[in-house]
Amino acid sequence: QVQLVESGGGLVQPGGSLRLSCAASGSIFSINVMGWYRQAPGKQRELVAAITSIGITNYADSVKGRFTISRDYAKNTVHLQMNSLKPEDTGVYYCHTKGRPIRLGPEDDWWGQGTQVTVSS
Repeated sequence: QVQLVESGGGLVQPGGSLRLSCAASGSIFSINVMGWYRQAPGKQRELVAAITSIGITNYADSVKGRFTISRDYAKNTVHLQMNSLKPEDTGVYYCHTKGRPIRLGPEDDWWGQGTQVTVSS
């Protein structure tokens, strides 16, 4: 059993900043990718940012230059620093992790429960 615990969402004015954090715990042998997805009302869930086990990052075009993803490998934690937030960044942000629960086993996808981010004046 793997748990992803997210924190840091909330209400912020346009131009403001928020920092999301996600900690993975439980039966984890190794983690490959950690990242964040978001889902706005009436829209599909989309990738926001991800970081691999060797530090390669990937960002949605809409957040490049404003968001920064980082990872604490020792603590199985991922952070998303969100600056210059816009109303269109509003949505539920989900932590995602891809990893192996046991050595040489198949990779699994694990999801957090989601945290609301609202950008509004």
